[in-house]
Amino acid sequence: MIRTATFGLCLLFCSVAYAEDKIGVIAPLSGSFARLGAQLVDGVNVAVAANKDGQTISIATADDKCDAAGGTAAAKQMVQANVTLVIGFLCAESLEAALPILNQKGIPVITPGVRSQTLTELRTAQPYPVFRIAQSDRNEANETGDILAELWHSAPFAIIDDGTIFGRELASGVRGRLEEKGLKPVFADTYRPGLDNQNALVARLKRAGATQVFVGGERDDVAAIGRSAVALGYPLIIASGEALNAKGNGSDLAPGTLMIAPREPQMLESARNARNGIELAGKVPEGYTVPAYAATEVAIQVLTAAQAQAGSLTELLRKNVFDTALGPVQFNTTGERIADTYRLQKYDGTQFVLETN
Repeated sequence: MIRTATFGLCLLFCSVAYAEDKIGVIAPLSGSFARLGAQLVDGVNVAVAANKDGQTISIATADDKCDAAGGTAAAKQMVQANVTLVIGFLCAESLEAALPILNQKGIPVITPGVRSQTLTELRTAQPYPVFRIAQSDRNEANETGDILAELWHSAPFAIIDDGTIFGRELASGVRGRLEEKGLKPVFADTYRPGLDNQNALVARLKRAGATQVFVGGERDDVAAIGRSAVALGYPLIIASGEALNAKGNGSDLAPGTLMIAPREPQMLESARNARNGIELAGKVPEGYTVPAYAATEVAIQVLTAAQAQAGSLTELLRKNVFDTALGPVQFNTTGERIADTYRLQKYDGTQFVLETN
C-alpha cells in the first residue's frame, strides 16, 4: 500500500471503486528481444490480475521493436488508446523516440528496463515524466564505492577497466567515489579484454602492490584475471559489478570473487507474493517479470492515490513512496529511484551468496 504523509490518507485507504483506468504497456514483442518483452508483459498482466485496490484497470499493449521507429509508433498507439500511463521500454532508442509524444499528452512512463537518461532527457531543462524502477548507473558507482571504501579502507587496491564505455564509466565512477573518501588506488589502468589469460596484468598488479582490484569489465575477463592470479600464486581479491551475473563462455570465476550488485529480483523476500502469483499464472519469475510486476504495483498505487490527493500522476509519482515486490520504491525529481539496494556478494564456486559483514 502506498505510504504518504499528506492529508486525506484515510480517504485513500477507504476508497472502494473507481472508474476504469487504462495502462499502456510498451515492449519488444517481435525480433530478438521478444522473449524479454514477453517477460515484461507477463509481469504487468499478473500484477493487474492481483490488484485488490478497487479500481478497474485495462491494458493496451504495443510492440516497440526495440528501435526508434517502433518507439514512435508505439507511443502514438498509446495516445490513440487514451492510456493513463505507460509501463515498459527495455531499449533506450525506443524510449527516446517515444518520450516527446507521450510527454505532450502528459502520460508518465514507468520503466523497469532503461537505467540511464536518454539524449532526449539530457537535452531538456525540464525532466520528462519517466520513472526508473532499476537503479541508475550513477547510483551503481556511488553505492559500489561506498561498499568498497568500508571494505578496502586500509588495503592497497587497484581500479582497472576494459576500455568500453560501460567499463570505463563504472570504473571511473567508483574511483571518484573512493577518492571523495580520501582513498586512492595504487594502480589504475585499462586492460586488454578477451584474452584467455591475464598473466601480464596480474604481474603488473603484483608489482604495484595491489592486493585488491575492482574490475570495470565483463565476467569472462574477471574469470581470466582470477585464473592468472591462481597460476601466479598471487592472493588477489577481485571485485566487479552486475556484469558478473551474465553468462560467460564456460570459464568459471575464481571462488571468493566479489560482486557488488542488487540481489536478483525474484530472490528478494519482498517478491514472494509476486513470485507465487507469476508461477500460479504458469509463467516463470525470471528476467523482467518481477520488475514489471513491481512497476505495475507503482502504477496501481499512484492511480489509487490520484483519487484522494491533489496533483498530476507525475507529481504523485515524485512525492510518494510505494510498497512493491522490489521493496519500497521512491523517485527523485528526475525520476531516478532512491534506494540502497547494492549488496556485497561472494562467489562460492557455484553461486553468489550475500556477505553479512
